[in-house]
Amino acid sequence: MAIGTAALVITLSIYNGFDSLIRKTLGDVTPDILVVPAEGKAFVPDSTAFAWVYDQDNVLSMSSIVEEEVFMSYGGKQSLAMAKGVDMVYEEESPLRNHVIDGTFSLRFGEVKKAIVGASLAYSMGINPRFVDPITIYYPSRKGKFSPSNPAAGLRSVDVYPSGILSVNSDLDASMVVVPMETMRELLEYEEEVTGVEIRMTPGSTERETAMVIQGIKDRLGPGFRVLDRFRQNESLYKMMRYEKLAIYMILLFIIIIIAFNIFGSLTMLIIEKEGDIATLRSLGADAPLIRRIFVLEGWMISLLGLAIGLVLGIGFVILQQQTGMIRMPGNYIITAYPVILKAKDIIATVAGVAVIGYIIALLPVRKHRTESKTA
Repeated sequence: MAIGTAALVITLSIYNGFDSLIRKTLGDVTPDILVVPAEGKAFVPDSTAFAWVYDQDNVLSMSSIVEEEVFMSYGGKQSLAMAKGVDMVYEEESPLRNHVIDGTFSLRFGEVKKAIVGASLAYSMGINPRFVDPITIYYPSRKGKFSPSNPAAGLRSVDVYPSGILSVNSDLDASMVVVPMETMRELLEYEEEVTGVEIRMTPGSTERETAMVIQGIKDRLGPGFRVLDRFRQNESLYKMMRYEKLAIYMILLFIIIIIAFNIFGSLTMLIIEKEGDIATLRSLGADAPLIRRIFVLEGWMISLLGLAIGLVLGIGFVILQQQTGMIRMPGNYIITAYPVILKAKDIIATVAGVAVIGYIIALLPVRKHRTESKTA
């Protein structure tokens, strides 16, 4: 029971560590609040609601984006990509600059427009920020007519020069290209339109404060817009992460149930061995419920002792890993040691689960013995 409990605490803490790492990485890409149109792709951000957002003390920054899937060409190689046009506020304050692994996070050099490319996409196309060749980005003209005899005539194109390579995660590394806002507007034939407005809250802002800002934006913009928090922007991913943790918890509890059957066997043998003592207790006036409680409590106390030892071992190991990082990650990762985070709700869930299992396992042999006694 002690080993099973310790394994449950340690495994959940490791999962919390990786969960926090994933959320932090996504937080550098995904804003706290995203405003997009309920219908269509683009809108003009001229509502007074955005001026209201600027006045909120817990709002760190607000930037406009123009995002669209495009076709890229570089050095004779072609690929589809998700191009993201950003304004100067985004360029100056985006946490993405912390993920640049080669070059610089710079989108403008005088009149020259530059681009930041995902690592996998850059590798597959041979893009290097030290080369002088431009990246050509293509998109079908929204105003031109398509000609079957000359499809290329209906394409618009812009040239940008690679200035940096960034690495966030496998999906974004394989598709992401960040370019200046004016470049994307030129390509898509927009004037003042944007596809979204990203809002970042000040560090330490609570979920309640974020929810209040979201509600304030909804009240001012009306039903024509969708205001998404970080969860709704990646709803499937966050749900999957929750279900994975629940699955891990249930699997480990099942293992503890298997371990607990040792207590079932030991308690069954103890009842058989103590038949004489049970008869003595009955002759002294002990009734059947009292005798049952004695054996149930003894079996449960064994489980609770194992639970207590397991909690000490598990929590001690997690704290030691946090302080020293003694268990290292294999391979080349952004972290060198397994991340662990201890959460009170995991400890409570562990205590509740193991205690309930221990009580049920202690109760089963007593009930079985009682049934067999009545039958005899």
